[in-house]
Amino acid sequence: MRVIFLKDVKGQGKKGEMKEVAEGYAVNFLIPRGVAAPATEGKQKQLQELNQAEQKRKDREEDDARKLATKLEGITLAIKAKSGEGGRLFGSITTKHIADQLAASQKIVIDKRKIVLDDPIRTLGVTEVPIKLHHDVTAKLKVQVTEQ
Repeated sequence: MRVIFLKDVKGQGKKGEMKEVAEGYAVNFLIPRGVAAPATEGKQKQLQELNQAEQKRKDREEDDARKLATKLEGITLAIKAKSGEGGRLFGSITTKHIADQLAASQKIVIDKRKIVLDDPIRTLGVTEVPIKLHHDVTAKLKVQVTEQ
């Protein structure tokens, strides 16, 4: 029997997938629990429309991420910090500091977890910080740390 999965079923299929399963399994387990529905023509069309809408949403998200990436590429974010001899900072500049400064000065809100910083910035100067906006889109933001 052909069914369309409404929820993920471990070992069988993912949500939105259409698959052939044993009739008894479908009638006695999947359909009564609401995790699958019989694959009728109406349900197939509905699934196809849902997939198209999901694809449009993903494309729109990627376009927005690309626009934000081009905007971030042109920004040099200035952060002031106390420093000692040799340009070493007292403390460090973390992803939270960068996200807060970006929101305050540029009005761009980015989650600090999207900022890819292996180690916190501990020296004065300009550092390029990658920001992962989308799984395919990564922007490079220039962070200039100056003495306070």
